Amino acid sequence: MTHSLWHSLLHSLRRLWTLDAFSYSLRMLIALGGVMGVGFWFDEMALVIPLFLGVIASGLAETDDHWRGRLRALGMTLACFSIASVSVELLFGMPVPFVIGLALATFSMIMLGAVDARYGAIARASLILAVYTMISLEQQHGDGSIALLEQSLPSWLREPGLGINLVQPMLLVIGATWYGLLSVLWCALFSRQPLKHSMAMLYRELGRYLILKAQLFEPLRNVDQSARRLALAEQNGRVVVALNQTKEMVFRRLAGRRDTTKLDRYLRLYFIAQDLHERASSSHYPYGQLTDAFFHHDILFRCQRLLEQQGRACKGLGKALLMRQPFDASDSQQALEDLNASLNYLKQQQRPEWQHLMQALEGLTSNLRLIEGQIARLSDLEAVTHESDNSLFDRSPSGAKDIVERIRNHLNTRSPIFRHALRLTATLVAGYGVLLAVHPTQGYWILLTGLFVCRPSYGDTRRTLAQRILGTLVGLVAGWALISLFPSPTMQAGIAVVAGVLFFATRGTRYTLATAAITLMVLACFNQVGDGFDLIWPRLFDTLVGGLLAGLSVVLILPDWQGRKLYRQAGISLKTSGRYLGEVLSQYRHGKRDDLAYRLARRNAHNADATFSNLLATARKEPGHFRRDVEPGFGFLLQAHTLLGYLSALAAHRGELEATAAASSGIKTLLHHGDLLSQQLMALGEQLEAGEDVVLTLDSEGEADALDSEAEQIEAASGRQAAAQLAFILRQLKPLEAAAEALIKSSRAS
Repeated sequence: MTHSLWHSLLHSLRRLWTLDAFSYSLRMLIALGGVMGVGFWFDEMALVIPLFLGVIASGLAETDDHWRGRLRALGMTLACFSIASVSVELLFGMPVPFVIGLALATFSMIMLGAVDARYGAIARASLILAVYTMISLEQQHGDGSIALLEQSLPSWLREPGLGINLVQPMLLVIGATWYGLLSVLWCALFSRQPLKHSMAMLYRELGRYLILKAQLFEPLRNVDQSARRLALAEQNGRVVVALNQTKEMVFRRLAGRRDTTKLDRYLRLYFIAQDLHERASSSHYPYGQLTDAFFHHDILFRCQRLLEQQGRACKGLGKALLMRQPFDASDSQQALEDLNASLNYLKQQQRPEWQHLMQALEGLTSNLRLIEGQIARLSDLEAVTHESDNSLFDRSPSGAKDIVERIRNHLNTRSPIFRHALRLTATLVAGYGVLLAVHPTQGYWILLTGLFVCRPSYGDTRRTLAQRILGTLVGLVAGWALISLFPSPTMQAGIAVVAGVLFFATRGTRYTLATAAITLMVLACFNQVGDGFDLIWPRLFDTLVGGLLAGLSVVLILPDWQGRKLYRQAGISLKTSGRYLGEVLSQYRHGKRDDLAYRLARRNAHNADATFSNLLATARKEPGHFRRDVEPGFGFLLQAHTLLGYLSALAAHRGELEATAAASSGIKTLLHHGDLLSQQLMALGEQLEAGEDVVLTLDSEGEADALDSEAEQIEAASGRQAAAQLAFILRQLKPLEAAAEALIKSSRAS
């Protein structure tokens, strides 16, 4: 019984370790618990507030990297934190210089986000720490806390000759340093844990995509296939995000390493996921027509069953990675054999009306067979070799010149980063004005609320505002109840630590709960050095005022309505698809090779498709007048994603042309049609991005018919399959033109 209980406990702990938020929360528990212990040890609970705030700011600045990169980022973070905190201390109490410094710092810090996501995270956390410094200084000036600590410090630190006191900046930076060093140590001890979590998430999302794709093969009539295709396109966006995140994690850990043996397994997993995504997103024929033709046969059911099992296998790999368990992908082997038997039975029927459909079924079955082969490789990664180009595209800045150039490229009103920088600057400046005018005591929470609520888009700002207000109300009520029920300082200290950990565990998934937790933490901390009840009404008032200012700035200052820019992103999507087709054709000319140029073109096409899907999701949250483009946007998304599916199918079979066939006249003719098609996609994309009338100059139907007749003369079966895919893409141009035209007309009307 004891052994069973111990085994169950170990299993539960292992499952906890697989949760991405668990290690993050555990670090925070150690950091905040240590800070609280220091406060009790020195009997100076006033120490706790600035140290807590420093830990929180450092946690918000944390970005994924190997321990050396994280150590370098920590040095940059502490430098920014020190400058921000000392600047606030220097200008505190001087309204005019303070508001000028606040405006310049806010704008410049947000513009750093144009350089890189890591720079953006550090810059945003520096702004948060600056506001935390204001709150700490206000609290200190209000009750004269930390007096004993100041008396124990040398005079050069208390009064360094600049008319300022460096105690508060020092405590904030000490708190940030404490968590930063803990994070670096944690990263050194568990360097591959974040990568493992990211890889598991990638395969889970890929598994969900395969399961959704399987629904398209369900042999049912009167089913809303458009809704299913839309759900598939949205899930494709999630897969693309997961691929990008995992690629960045792998790249950061490979950078500067001489020995990459320990990371080779994850690199192989990533490349297999890329190949699975390309094959899973392939479309070999309009599924509705296949359903009508084979409604009374089981071939589509077999396809659906196999895809579902392959999706479950991908999700199972994600779980096996986290639980350190062996992975077995043999469950879907029988489903593949059943599919092959069903296809052979249909071939034996030799029905003339199925002749053009059998080729599509053979291509589909071949693709599913290759997916099965890739999943089988996941069972024995040590035996997998990747002979192609293993290089990854580095998107990080290459130097000071590159940093300046990236910022300069965003210094215009079309840049969403520039617009956000202006709006957030206006929000904080207006918040400081309100603070001085009507709420000088404990009013810096207005700035903090504006900083958290003001987001780049209207939809995100509206959602965050509602969650912030609700979370603050819940936190204030919970704080009032808990500090009333547990007046003991020790209990309240424990509540503060738990609430701080809960904030970091939920801030990315449940922002309302995270806001309630941080509000509870603030009340419990401030009640250690004063009367926490006095903070309840000011905190509520400040939240409402800061949220109102953030909402007004997003609506009134260079509003970035996503619905009005859908046609631009649609044009980018078509252009990247045209470049993707060009790279695929190059592979048909010179042979299959997964080099960086090809993988970059493929990723850019999927990124553009995912970005358009995300823009649509954001536009749906905007006011009714600005949602006019949403419906035609959905129509375009369906057509563009269908195009991408046909392109992926063409790419998935690019290595199957025989060398002798590649030199034949039939293949040269096929490539000629492909070049014309690539140029037409690029031209349509440029017209759409510029907001011009979309004009299709290529006789797509005539070209497709000609290609169908020419395909019969191609001896190689793989060549005929490629010709069929190009014909599908050519016939997709007319629906794309209509969808693009509807999008342009809608944008002009709005």
